[in-house]
Amino acid sequence: QGVFYYYSAELKCRMKFGIYLPPKAETGKCPVLYWLSGLTCTEQNFITKAGFQQAAAEHGLIVVAPDTSPRGCNIEGEEESWDFGTGAGFYVDATEDPWKTNYRMYSYIKDELPKLINANFPTDPERMSIFGHSMGGHGALILALKNPGKYKSVSAFAPICNPIQCQWGKKALGGYLGSDVSKWEAYDATQLVKSYPDSHLDILIDQGKDDQFLSAGQLLPDNFIAACTERKVPVVFRLQQAGYDHSYFFIATFINDHIKHHAKYLNA
Repeated sequence: QGVFYYYSAELKCRMKFGIYLPPKAETGKCPVLYWLSGLTCTEQNFITKAGFQQAAAEHGLIVVAPDTSPRGCNIEGEEESWDFGTGAGFYVDATEDPWKTNYRMYSYIKDELPKLINANFPTDPERMSIFGHSMGGHGALILALKNPGKYKSVSAFAPICNPIQCQWGKKALGGYLGSDVSKWEAYDATQLVKSYPDSHLDILIDQGKDDQFLSAGQLLPDNFIAACTERKVPVVFRLQQAGYDHSYFFIATFINDHIKHHAKYLNA
């Protein structure tokens, strides 16, 4: 398990990412699984709390965990709240001042980071999947839905499924993209799945029943499931019973299932 940093041309700041290399990477190229973390997180949360490394080793998967936003850009207001600015890039390409120069997490995850990883590590660029948690679950879903065929599989823990309808989403999308709600729809999984061109995307979602943000109406998985059902896009939604909340204890409990889900497609 390593952590690297470099200067990102896309985000115009120094960025860190975690990368786990399985034993198989010593002798050949391996598929890559990208993990996107949630609000307030850095690259550290997943690599220290999720306990994914054993399953990744068994299945021969490289796992990349980037940071969740640009850092230290000296933008006025970037440190003012926990759900906007630093640690809250929302995986969009901002169009509004003063965010549009640096806050380009969508393009960073889609293009720049995979190019860097493929150039410097023993990856198979044709075999790539994506998953994430909360804001990162939103990121994983929109990246998979906006780029058919790019990712072999997608999964999420407690994702923000319909950001144009929840307070987190309205704050972030309004701040980064402006007041035109039609522009927000380009980064909303529930909206995107309605025009997804085919059904060749097997989606796995785990949601804790005692998740405080589920009951607060921030995640809205029912809206996404309804849209998937209407479009006949396969989605397995597992509501995990009492005691499972929004934390990494929940993620660590079910992470092996998600690694196995992706290995099925990446090693096929």
